[in-house]
Amino acid sequence: MPCTTILVGKGASYDGSTMIARNDDSPSGVYTAKKVQVTMPAQQPRTYQSAISHVTIELPDNPMRYTCVPDAVRTQGIWAACGVNDAEVGMTATETVTSNPRVLGADPLVCLQPAKGEQPEIPGGIGEEDIVAIVLPYIHSAREGVLRLGGLLEEYGTYEMNGIAFSDADEIWWLETIGGHHWIAARVPDDEVVVMPNQFGLDHFDFDDAFGERKSFMCSADLRTFIEENHLDLTLDGEFNPREAFGSHDDSDHVYNTPRAWYAWRYFLPTSCVWDGPYADFRPDSDNIPWSAVPERKITVEDVKYILSAHFQGTPYDPYRTCGDTSMSGAYRSIGVNRTDHMGLIQIRPYAPAGCRALEWISFGSNMFNAPALLYANTDEIPAYLGSTAGKVSTDTYYWSSRLIGAMADASFKKCQIHIERYQQIVMSKNHRFIKEYDKLLTEETDSEKKRIICRKANKEMAEMLQEETDKLLDHVLYERSNQMKNSYARSDA
Repeated sequence: MPCTTILVGKGASYDGSTMIARNDDSPSGVYTAKKVQVTMPAQQPRTYQSAISHVTIELPDNPMRYTCVPDAVRTQGIWAACGVNDAEVGMTATETVTSNPRVLGADPLVCLQPAKGEQPEIPGGIGEEDIVAIVLPYIHSAREGVLRLGGLLEEYGTYEMNGIAFSDADEIWWLETIGGHHWIAARVPDDEVVVMPNQFGLDHFDFDDAFGERKSFMCSADLRTFIEENHLDLTLDGEFNPREAFGSHDDSDHVYNTPRAWYAWRYFLPTSCVWDGPYADFRPDSDNIPWSAVPERKITVEDVKYILSAHFQGTPYDPYRTCGDTSMSGAYRSIGVNRTDHMGLIQIRPYAPAGCRALEWISFGSNMFNAPALLYANTDEIPAYLGSTAGKVSTDTYYWSSRLIGAMADASFKKCQIHIERYQQIVMSKNHRFIKEYDKLLTEETDSEKKRIICRKANKEMAEMLQEETDKLLDHVLYERSNQMKNSYARSDA
């Protein structure tokens, strides 16, 4: 899926938490309804059957409870997207990444080849549809997530190129698939931020560590040999660059991918580099924009949401630009697009009460026009406003209300912008207030089951607030759009 991922190490975040976040975007012209769900151990299958590839996988007998954001209408499987398990390990999967013919020729993606004249190729490995469901219920750390997924990739292979993030209270790990069976992974430095825009990302790798202590790097067991035998190392200075070896530099990257990285780093490093003009250090079409860097200040939840909502505002490339030179308006693919299904931001806080460290910030629809719902991950129940999405349009659910607001507000951007901004400010302010209030109650409670009851109550109250504020916004946006109908007339009959 076309997506954008932001990772924030604990030393780079405003409160010492780890944060992993991703826009889950549908393909062009597709809008996939999503919902939030809790999967209990008894509901987790012991034999997993992929809907797309038809691969069968035997799963362990000891799954943990986990949250996820699956498709509301399951025509092609679960697509669990992101979530947190009972061990307070978070995961987001997947960020579709690019490759090149040399890699795909050396280790082809896994496909079943039908006989001539029969149905088209059917993938035979694992993919985005499956990964969260077959990994997250069984891991107790971010590092363990890399090892489990790496083993599954080596055994079953994959039919697509993907990037996957794992987090716990101490570490964030990023894994990227290479061809059909290989993989590479790196620990995000604590004081750095990562930006991933649908393009192979890792731009440095330490093989000595990967085949030694594995402090910050891991990979498939034969990766070094695979690179040598297939002449994949393109660097001249001896410093191996995975992006050069395994990624792409297509013309389409300079419209679709690199501009998103450029805009995000322009925000995180506004004065460290020159981003605009003829003497810029990095341009929207630069292939050497860093995978990770130390930001100029600590990063908040609001910062991540802002970037994942971005439409190149403040630049000539903003599709909503109406003044000055508009010749480049909409030239590049925005980070926040119309076909975003959901944004999931997982924040794991080391200072919070044990068992209640993980918060999930989840929004639906185009991010420019929404505000994230807040959930304590330690729950066995999801409020209906977030968890009852169906295929039919309804203002009783957050997904469909967000979609309606975005479609109407986009058509009247200037008139609706103030209502959107006020809504976002109100919802986020109340979310932070709820965290403060409920963290205090959770700190005072020692019984684990009672803590879960408190989390359930907090989630219900936050969902009720979100529904109330979203209904108000829908009313405002509908009013603005009604006033701009083409059959309007100024004279009143009253």
